[in-house]
Amino acid sequence: MATKADIRTLFEPESVAVIGASGDPGKIGHSILKNIIDGGYRGEVFPVNPRGGVILGLNAYQRIEDIGRRIDLATIVIPAKNVPEAVKSCAGCGVKHVQIITSGFSEAGNREAETEIARTAQAAGMRVLGPNIFGLYSSNASLNATFSATEISPGPVAILTQSGALGIAMIGKTAVDNIGLSAVVSLGNKSDIDESDLLDYLMLHEPTRVVLLYIEGVKNGAALVRTLKRATALKPVVVIKSGRSRRGAMAAASHTGSLAGSDDVFDAIMRQCGVLRAESVEEAFNWCKFLAFNPAPAGNRTVIVTNGGGIGVMASDACEKYGIGLFDDQETLKKTFEPVTPAFGSVRNPVDLTGGAGSNDYRDALMAAAASNSMDATIALYCETASFDSENLGPMISETAAAHVSARKPIAFAAIGGNAVESVISRLKKQNVPVFGDVYAAVSCLGAANRQSAGIKEGAENVEEALIDVPEINRIIGGALAEGRSFLLAHESAGILHAAGVRAPRSVIARSIREAIDAAESIGYPVVMKIVSRNVLHKSDAGGVALDILSNEEVIDAYEAIMKNVREYKPGAVIDGIEVCSMARPGTEIIIGSRIDPSFGPIVMCGLGGIYVEVMKDVAFRALPISLNEADSMIREIRSFPLLLGVRGEKRKDIEWVIDTIIRVGTIIMKCDMITDIEINPVVVYDQGDGGMAVDARIIIAKTREDLK
Repeated sequence: MATKADIRTLFEPESVAVIGASGDPGKIGHSILKNIIDGGYRGEVFPVNPRGGVILGLNAYQRIEDIGRRIDLATIVIPAKNVPEAVKSCAGCGVKHVQIITSGFSEAGNREAETEIARTAQAAGMRVLGPNIFGLYSSNASLNATFSATEISPGPVAILTQSGALGIAMIGKTAVDNIGLSAVVSLGNKSDIDESDLLDYLMLHEPTRVVLLYIEGVKNGAALVRTLKRATALKPVVVIKSGRSRRGAMAAASHTGSLAGSDDVFDAIMRQCGVLRAESVEEAFNWCKFLAFNPAPAGNRTVIVTNGGGIGVMASDACEKYGIGLFDDQETLKKTFEPVTPAFGSVRNPVDLTGGAGSNDYRDALMAAAASNSMDATIALYCETASFDSENLGPMISETAAAHVSARKPIAFAAIGGNAVESVISRLKKQNVPVFGDVYAAVSCLGAANRQSAGIKEGAENVEEALIDVPEINRIIGGALAEGRSFLLAHESAGILHAAGVRAPRSVIARSIREAIDAAESIGYPVVMKIVSRNVLHKSDAGGVALDILSNEEVIDAYEAIMKNVREYKPGAVIDGIEVCSMARPGTEIIIGSRIDPSFGPIVMCGLGGIYVEVMKDVAFRALPISLNEADSMIREIRSFPLLLGVRGEKRKDIEWVIDTIIRVGTIIMKCDMITDIEINPVVVYDQGDGGMAVDARIIIAKTREDLK
């Protein structure tokens, strides 16, 4: 395999060929070539068309081989059936990158041709963008190799999009909103180049201040996680992810030929990586523009300045929703705002200038906020009133916004009113002033800035792995695979937990009533009894569990009842015995697990455990490996976390033991390739210092992880 071409030459090519260039204005090959020429590209351009001739003033070559020099980027826009041969020609000529505009590959079920293209390119060290894309724009090279009808202006935002049509629409929206672009890349089917490759370039690309991703499905999630963690430490990354709903996920898969995956997992991992996930295209563009043109907040102390009580309350609600802290030092608020607030106003936060406030009142209050060393950000709210000098609204907003930028503080404006107010908003937006016609839109932007700033401050952390007995774990799994099983029996799962240093109840497998009695007496009452069968995965559903067994007589009754229940539930089930184990004393029940996610690889989860876990779905996910802080934040993310802090006079639970167990369970799935899924439920957590107990474990295995695909 040849060495891969440097991704930099994709964005900064010195020579470009268009295979399928056309003189017909109705053809995509014409649009792309025209955009390259009209966009001011500074390198050499070579049209390729079997007919030759002159196209848009340039001599056309019948074959790429005829050009006679090495090409950095070849754009292919010919029928799908001819693309594999064109890719071979490019590989033979030493082309560094090809972008394949043509559709009709994996998104249409034609995976074989797409795989052939990827293999051909890989063997030559050539990189492939696409297929099924609208092209690429790079401000560094003044290269518009797309078929977008909108002229693209250079600026601070880069867009990476998996959807072609939506990507072209977003280019149009950036033009309307006056958001200049540093790069636009259509990813399409991602046969080779994906988001990780492009982020490697863009995170270090000085003109790019913000990166916007539109994702329908993730192919190499583990690599994406590593890249996103590095990228978000340097600049904001905003993501729009479709496929939240079951039907949406199905649509995404059919559209791009890739799996959307679990949205809960995707959402959690994006937060873990410091990515800002937007709910809509509108919100994403609001965030990108705000983050690109406004300072980052130094802290989370925000003041609201308003001329209406109602809109101030609305903004306070929005602040709570988006995690914005309101500055609450009453003495400082009074000292700062009392000189610029009417006696019948309020200097509490929100600062209410009252409905009679004019532009000078706003200017004085907002300038005071900008000058204060105690406040990190400002939210300015305006409701149109008859007494306000409307002609001064725009200049006041512009002046106070500039003062905040000079003071390295963000400010977000929300102005609500009629045509005059809307006209001001429209005009100022085009000047990149952060003014909105909706309170929540304004506060949402500041919330995104706060989350980005907090993520940068956290910085890189060392990931953790536990010391586990991998040979012993593999020995246990090997025995189960030799019997043709895809899951472990209870005593085997307990053996793996023991090999990983996870505390579990003492247990014995009994194959008769006498053995069960002997086991119970050896372990000590009370005990729990559970069916051991390769045909019964969910023991409780089969009536295969008996709790709080206190005597020999109860052992006999439980043994007979479990056998009867399981035989009725699953006639013909192979029963290997009944597990007798010590009964864990009561505590707080949680669930801890890990599995191989189809998109992101090894992930770990924890949450509220017990029999209601599937109903409550109070769980959190992280991509592995994780740090101690990530494990801790994962626990604190679940709604039931207060139970671990102790409620109604209970003591704090052993959260440190839970963190250690999460790390150990994550290490198992990372180091033992034959394990695909671990679920420990319940994990009973005791008071601080007393640890906990992994009461019941379900472990799924496979010969190789390729079996998952």
